[in-house]
Amino acid sequence: MSKISVLLVDDQTLVRQGIQSLLSLADSIEVVAQANDGQEAFDYLKANATSIDVVLMDIRMPNVNGIEALKLIKEHQLDIPVVMLTTFDDHESVIQAIQAGAKGYLLKDVSLETLVEAIETVHKGETLIQPAITERLIKGLQGVKGDFEASDLPEKLSTRETEILRLMAAGCSNREMAESLFKSEGTIKNQVSSILAKLGVRDRTRAVLKAIELGVL
Repeated sequence: MSKISVLLVDDQTLVRQGIQSLLSLADSIEVVAQANDGQEAFDYLKANATSIDVVLMDIRMPNVNGIEALKLIKEHQLDIPVVMLTTFDDHESVIQAIQAGAKGYLLKDVSLETLVEAIETVHKGETLIQPAITERLIKGLQGVKGDFEASDLPEKLSTRETEILRLMAAGCSNREMAESLFKSEGTIKNQVSSILAKLGVRDRTRAVLKAIELGVL
């Protein structure tokens, strides 16, 4: 089984070395390149896009920051999932990162297990936001106008779908939700798809954000 190749982006050398040392303990992941800021990361990806599976990037950096780099990656249609890794957990940064195309968002004090899980999750095409961030996000957005156009749900969520949406907001995987609700993963996956369709969004993260906007959560 080939390892997931990671581009590590952070302006602090010691932080990059620390994260690389941590990830070297994971059998499924290999840090193959590093960059000091968003511009250097973008330039590397333009030249070596096929060699990188996941980008692990700090959000606050000089010159070109993580969000600006995300926008460049999106504008140039580089289909590489990005996990934002930061010490900042304010909801505005989370929303900006998600809107710019981030597939994951973690605090820098995460465990190796959580970090590996995030990289593996986005590599599979899913999204992941650390539950601690999601909780702060929900609290921070209560009564705050977001960037989604609020409207009544065209089709009301069922009681079970609302329950699943709350578990999604807590960062639960399909497997964890299936175990919690005593359902099969296939059933949970179908219900998640139904929730996304009713909310008119593409992924779980946007579903949570729009549900907050609409007052469903």
